[in-house]
Amino acid sequence: MSEKSQASPVPPATGSPDSPAGPAVKTETKPKTRSRSKTKKLPPYNVILLNDDDHSYEYVITMLGEIFAHPPELGYQMAKAVDKSGRAIVLTTHRELAELKLEQIQSYGADTRISASKGSMSAVIEPAG
Repeated sequence: MSEKSQASPVPPATGSPDSPAGPAVKTETKPKTRSRSKTKKLPPYNVILLNDDDHSYEYVITMLGEIFAHPPELGYQMAKAVDKSGRAIVLTTHRELAELKLEQIQSYGADTRISASKGSMSAVIEPAG
């Protein structure tokens, strides 16, 4: 006895002209346009090196080179400015980086060239402007 299998009717695909939902309608979606908002800049802070008599020009030039990657010529100009006016701005940046650089100055260590040097130079950060 042979049994013939009958194919069960397959419903038409959705969106086909024969489907109960009707023919497919192609819709285009436009990409969302974003309003161009300006990136808010972080407020600038100055890292200010303070003068003392316990550190040599060589110390200041070397420290500025190692911490800030300032070339020796710029380091010398800044050392002279600190010596003359008592303070010099060595970097202007956002607060987080200014705080890091302040910590690096404060932990740099004593000047081995001067016996009276007991520790690192002093520095502060202040809002720029």
